[in-house]
Amino acid sequence: MSETRIHNFNAGPAALPLPVLEEIQESFLNFKNSGMSITEISHRSKWFDDVINDAVARTKSLLNLGDNYHVLFLQGGASLQFAMIPMNLLHGDDSADYVNTGTWSTKAIDEAKILGKTHQVVASSKDRNFCYIPTNIPFNSNAVYAHITSNNTIKGTQWAAYPDTGKVPLIADMSSDFLSRPFDASKFGMIYAGAQKNIGPAGVCLVIIRDDMLNRTPDNLPTMLKYTTHASKNSMYNTPPCFSVYTIQLVLKWLMETVGGLDKMAAINRQKAGILYMLFDKSTFYKGTADSDSRSMMNVTFRLPSEELEKKFIQEATENHFGGLKGHRSVGGCRASIYNATSLQSVQALVDFMLDFEKKNG
Repeated sequence: MSETRIHNFNAGPAALPLPVLEEIQESFLNFKNSGMSITEISHRSKWFDDVINDAVARTKSLLNLGDNYHVLFLQGGASLQFAMIPMNLLHGDDSADYVNTGTWSTKAIDEAKILGKTHQVVASSKDRNFCYIPTNIPFNSNAVYAHITSNNTIKGTQWAAYPDTGKVPLIADMSSDFLSRPFDASKFGMIYAGAQKNIGPAGVCLVIIRDDMLNRTPDNLPTMLKYTTHASKNSMYNTPPCFSVYTIQLVLKWLMETVGGLDKMAAINRQKAGILYMLFDKSTFYKGTADSDSRSMMNVTFRLPSEELEKKFIQEATENHFGGLKGHRSVGGCRASIYNATSLQSVQALVDFMLDFEKKNG
């Protein structure tokens, strides 16, 4: 690792694979011998057509998606999807189910409320401060969709297995664990992910939507808020965030060709998370905040014996080139975000630092 680069545990914008950054650096001023930067070429050019089409193809390949799924690159982040989903999919007396597992689930539910859309919160882990993923959820068979947040960045919880919703289409906000593991995408009517946590830089939200969901788009929405608008124009109804899409394309290429696919990525992620959680399980100094059966492989949240020690830990970690370990401002504590691009070596180095810090301060 270069002396100028740190061990990056930021929650988002987060670490990107070093080979991707190096490829961007190498081609930045002269992309594909165009004589222009990727930030200068026209989104109507063949150069960018190749970029976005390859990103779509790689997404479909990694998830075994058929032609009945559309891959879109939209602006407004996952937060805009909180509103676009009920706007596009819920009409009249239609109702949707939501599972509340933390801040981002709550925000999605709030947008449905603001829009006056009928919905049911069928399960919640709010009773224990969102430290677990609910089970045995009574989904409604007549719901238009069931919405979950697959991984909760702030609380450090993750669905180990996705719920069975029967014939009701499942929708998931996968912003912080998208493409971190294999899963059966055919269960989902829609998946969306803000790129800046696990697949790219800020500025774009990747949306996967199935035909039956896309066809629910009403005519009386503003043009830019219709999924059909973006699906019919290959995400180029207006100028897309070209650089962000390009970076995602390179991350997908890295995931397929360097890592070797989702099975191998998941094995690495389990190993990274495993050595951190093993430390917690053996320590009386560090305490994980999530129930053991709901622990996230992406966002490892923990506390120390006192807030004073947490401040000291974060300060000394920063001085030793470990970045991004401060917990979310809404909950405090500490958090190590170990997304795909965060290496096993960085996680092992963090564990070594944590053991040393405990020895000196425990």
